[in-house]
Order: sequence, then structure tokens, then C-alpha cells
Amino acid sequence: MKFSNTSVLRILKTGILMAVLVIFMACSKDDDSFARVTVNGTLLQANASDFTVGDRSDFNGDIDASFSGNGGTAIRSFTWNNNLNTADYNADITASSAGDFQMIVEDSEGMVVLDRVIQGGAEPDTIGGVTQSGASGIWTVTIEVSNFNGDGSFSMSEGD
Repeated sequence: MKFSNTSVLRILKTGILMAVLVIFMACSKDDDSFARVTVNGTLLQANASDFTVGDRSDFNGDIDASFSGNGGTAIRSFTWNNNLNTADYNADITASSAGDFQMIVEDSEGMVVLDRVIQGGAEPDTIGGVTQSGASGIWTVTIEVSNFNGDGSFSMSEGD
């Protein structure tokens, strides 16, 4: 069987195209690391270093949030209007052995009223309770997920 130069070139082009497609599919973005934090249906984008507290809050009322990660790290902050001096909080994770979830809450005067961590692969995998007493007004909540593999949720509401 004799092949012409045109046939050989066509076969080589097809082979190269198939190899490129296989490599492209094997390097899918599904394997990329990420970490996401969503509060009341809003995906938080701003890093803590980009964040400034203004004269109005990002959220009012109860906070219902979730987070997920595939080995990624994210630090996200938001403001929340708390008319009382404490807040009730709950958080839980479903994670592999890697990663941490940290929740830091500051009152309207910048005093830290809560700083708790849940470590992936360790017990307890849930936290909850009431923050320390602070000044009512616009509070700042910072969530950090570090090298986090899994998902979780957290909630906050005005305390006593």
C-alpha cells in the first residue's frame, strides 16, 4: 500500500489534533484548587486586604452562609448590622483531613468578640454559641478557609 504525501500529512495532522484534545481534556479545570464563601446567596469576592468598613452594612438580619473548597485558600470579609450586643453563631464542616475554617467577628468599635477555628479531619467539626459582648452597630465578619477540601455552612443572628 502506497501513501501520497498529502495522505501522510493528513494522518499526521489528525494524530496531532487527537493528542492535543486528549491532553486538553486531561488538564481540566476540575482539578484546580479553589475556595468560595457565599453569604445570603451572594458570592463574596473581596479579599480582606481590599475591604473597608463603611457607614452601612453589607447584610441586615440573619446570616445564612456556605463555603466550599478544593484545596484552596480564601479570606473574605463582610459587614453585618447587629442592633444588639451579642450574636448567636453556628458553623459546621464536612471536610477531608486537610484544611481549616476560621470565623473572626469584630464589633462596631473593632473589638474581636469571636475568633474560632474548625480543623478538617478533627473533632469537633461544629462550633456554636454566643459571641462575647460588644458594641452594637455595624460588625465585621471575616471568614478564612485555608487549604480547605470540603464544604460547610455558618449562620449568625442577633443575640440577647
